Amino acid sequence: MNILRFEDLVAEGRVAGQRVFIRADLNVPQDDAGNITEDTRIRASVPAIELALKAGAAVMVTSHLGRPTEGEFKPEDSLAPVALRLGELLGREVKLISNWVDGVSVHPGEVVLLENCRLNKGEKKNSEELARKLAALCDIFVHDAFGTAHRAEGTTYGIAQYAKVACAGPLLAAEIDAINTALEAPKRPLVAIVAGSKVSTKLTILQALAKNVDGLIVGGGIANTFMLAAGLKIGKSLAEPDLLGEATAVIEAMKARGAAVPIPEDVVVAKTFAADAPATVKAANEVADDDMILDIGPKTAAKLAEQLMSAGTIVWNGPVGVFEFEAFSHGTETIARAIAASPAFSIAGGGDTLAAIAKYGIEKDVNYISTGGGAFLEILEGKTLPAFEILSKRAAG
Repeated sequence: MNILRFEDLVAEGRVAGQRVFIRADLNVPQDDAGNITEDTRIRASVPAIELALKAGAAVMVTSHLGRPTEGEFKPEDSLAPVALRLGELLGREVKLISNWVDGVSVHPGEVVLLENCRLNKGEKKNSEELARKLAALCDIFVHDAFGTAHRAEGTTYGIAQYAKVACAGPLLAAEIDAINTALEAPKRPLVAIVAGSKVSTKLTILQALAKNVDGLIVGGGIANTFMLAAGLKIGKSLAEPDLLGEATAVIEAMKARGAAVPIPEDVVVAKTFAADAPATVKAANEVADDDMILDIGPKTAAKLAEQLMSAGTIVWNGPVGVFEFEAFSHGTETIARAIAASPAFSIAGGGDTLAAIAKYGIEKDVNYISTGGGAFLEILEGKTLPAFEILSKRAAG
């Protein structure tokens, strides 16, 4: 994918004295008192900002936060806590500016944070009037928010259409590179792990991957539906019987290419869905009518780990069991540790996946951890994200 990169513009000396508008993803979780509870996204935005400041740019940064109503400011929608945290990370004061669409005063070597962009009328629908005003604020637009790359909004798409220069920041560029490595030109075998409660939410992903991967590992409620499709009983486990035809079609599509969807050989079951429910390991063909499958069994986990150890590329989206409950966490832990130990290039994304990576402390052993939930899923579905499309269009002139 051909795009302009902000790092290249800096290296070419094209940034000094320029007004740089960075669209970051600073949409962080907060408690009821408005305190930031987890600041990964803010920390991830710092490299692009520091790059611009060191290059002598006048820097404007904006982001959305939550789901505010356009044109109606409420204190809980404010980026004020983000401005404070960003200031701490940058070691300088970061001024928060409201009502900024018609003009911003910022000098080279300064950085300001522009209030929640979703408060601007026309942001979500990407109105041309707003997009042109946004573009007029800057000389260079830097998209560095992969988490919003699947949305065509004013600050993610419209501004890129009309800004003098539109490029990808270091975070977005790294996502593009990792996705290209994993999906466009992967080292084979390419193994994907797709897990979650419902086939329906991941069906298009499963169908898209079935055309490309060498191994498709399914987990969670999705695996239960595939077990049903393979003729196994699953007791009272979560599944979607009305999607058996679709699950069978994915299995057949893989088979036709000489690839496979491994069906669990053993599972961990309980009579109730609870952290303290007694866990029992059973062969996959011995599940009782009142059993709930809450994890893959040790034999299955060991086989899958072996497959991951010999993979060339691994794409991971979703834990394979109820890993929040200790008794049903071993399958996900085995998979996580196998990914960490595998020589394969690994890319992981999705909220629960990131929680599992953090739980088992394997952050440094996964080659790329994607910061965007919905955007990552749309990439797996084979979609071209609006942000990628407009940036490559602009790079082509």
